[in-house]
Amino acid sequence: MDDILFPFDEPRKIQNAFMVQLYEVFKNKGNFLVHAPTGTGKTASAISPALTYALKNNLTVFYLTSRHTQHLIAVETLKKISERHKVPFNAVDLVGKQGMCNQDGVQNLTSSEFSEYCKDLRKNDHCVHFRNLKQKGQVSMLAHAALQDLKKIGPCHVEKINAVCSAKSVCPFETACLLGKESAVIIADYNHIMSPHIRDSIFKRIKKDLSRCIIIFDEGHNLPQRARDLLTIKLSSYVIDQAVKEARQFGTGELADTIVSIGDFLMELVKENIQIDKEESLVTRGEFEMKVKNLCDLDQLVGDLQDVADEVLETKKRSFIRSVAEFLMSWPGPDEGFVRILSREFDSKGKVQVTLSYKCLDPSFVMRPLFNECHSVIVMSGTLTPTNMYNDLLGFDEDDTIVQEYDNPFPKENRLNLIIPETSTKFTSRSKEMYMQIANRCNEIVTSVPGNCAVFFPSYNIMEEIYFILKDKCDKTIFLEQPGMSKEERGDMLERFKEYKDTGAVLCGVSSGSFGEGIDLLGDYLKSVMVVGLPLSKPNLETQELIKYYDKKYGRGWDYGYIFPAIIKSMQNAGRCIRSKTDRGVIVFLDERYLWNKYYRCFPSDWGMKVAVKPADEIRKFFGTQ
Repeated sequence: MDDILFPFDEPRKIQNAFMVQLYEVFKNKGNFLVHAPTGTGKTASAISPALTYALKNNLTVFYLTSRHTQHLIAVETLKKISERHKVPFNAVDLVGKQGMCNQDGVQNLTSSEFSEYCKDLRKNDHCVHFRNLKQKGQVSMLAHAALQDLKKIGPCHVEKINAVCSAKSVCPFETACLLGKESAVIIADYNHIMSPHIRDSIFKRIKKDLSRCIIIFDEGHNLPQRARDLLTIKLSSYVIDQAVKEARQFGTGELADTIVSIGDFLMELVKENIQIDKEESLVTRGEFEMKVKNLCDLDQLVGDLQDVADEVLETKKRSFIRSVAEFLMSWPGPDEGFVRILSREFDSKGKVQVTLSYKCLDPSFVMRPLFNECHSVIVMSGTLTPTNMYNDLLGFDEDDTIVQEYDNPFPKENRLNLIIPETSTKFTSRSKEMYMQIANRCNEIVTSVPGNCAVFFPSYNIMEEIYFILKDKCDKTIFLEQPGMSKEERGDMLERFKEYKDTGAVLCGVSSGSFGEGIDLLGDYLKSVMVVGLPLSKPNLETQELIKYYDKKYGRGWDYGYIFPAIIKSMQNAGRCIRSKTDRGVIVFLDERYLWNKYYRCFPSDWGMKVAVKPADEIRKFFGTQ
């Protein structure tokens, strides 16, 4: 494979195998599902053969990732390829239109609200950045100048695109799409391809055809949940209340009364379906639909709501009436692979909040059409095990899909994987005494580690219970993740945490939170990760229905719907520790259930798990600090 446009001097053995296999997949118009642990060099190994094949065959590569850091890595990989091989090609980095917009206040809108707001600005010629794009139906001089600047710069991150376009007063997103027409590689977010509505809009702009595209999904373990979320929609009493105010503000009292009645229907459903000691209940499509149809014609109501929402968006950035209309349009959808759930909770003031949800259970509804239409689809991750689960859930066709698992390339002696079985966060074991035991073990371990430690908990509540005990025992500075932290707050905390690399600090976070997956702490910035408990899904109705559906479809309900997702979260947490071949660290799983066969069997065989009776001694021996 001497002609592969690889960005470095010599590919490692594992990278060479990856690229050779991938190039054959492209030649056969197949798909590739690959588990490749951290250190494999997935980004370069995927982009290099994809770009090589695309340039030879006039295809377009979409590299999809939801992580800001992966956008940067992909851009840097393309830069290195361009500089090393002197091959002319264009590339563009896209995030959502909302993330590239220069209008004030748009970051506070939901995606659908922003979409309508942007459409309204363009329709009424109120956006100078969009207006400057064209002159007499042709690309304007300003937009042409921005494109020329971007082509001279070569592959660059979206922030650079925004800066160039801001200087020319043209819309960054639309300008990026103009560049996308001429680009061999487009770095984007999952939804740019997974959402048919967004995909159609972008492909219309960039003049691409899905059948002429190679799609690479990075961090593919996120795809099942992202696909399900894409087809899930909710209606809450809060949205109803805001929609009523909106309708009355815009002089449509009759419509406001109709929306009030819809809110009353939600309360009636609660009385009819949710017992006093319960929080949720399954409902049928007809239970809610018939109440609305007895009130008015559903199609007429949706049309009226959309008309008023359009009026609202002429003066405001968001419309709750639009949200009501979208829910009513989606609610009559199919039953198979979906579940309808009514839930009730109380806010801080004791007011009842009701939510009616139409939730997707089957991610293959989103993914299978891509596998059938694209030239090739690549799904890769460092925690894509068990691969047969992802093969099933995403809907790959076995006849044209290659499934591959690569071993961890890092030296085994650089990591110590321990299970400490004497505590548990399972519901029946939770008590002050158990939290005290866990806090003691956490303190023992972080004290034994010469440097920074991260400790991940299954929930904020459990984290706080143990933190209040740990803070009085631990001599190291403790950083505590808070729910709802902004990107800036998370970044600031991480930078302050890194300053303690010599003396050592403790970062406490939640397994499914912001730090459990999306941080990279190379070298001496993180010496140990401890996963406290199992981050199992709450055994609510959605989880129960997911287990039933996967059991019916695959005969693996408990595995696919409950056990494997929790272990994958744990392994993602563990993966924060060893990020390069020179990193050394200790990974601790603190819960007796990790030794139960149904969980233990999920660990990769090359991890060499050890049960620790005296973990402090093991850790000091590993670091040579005895």
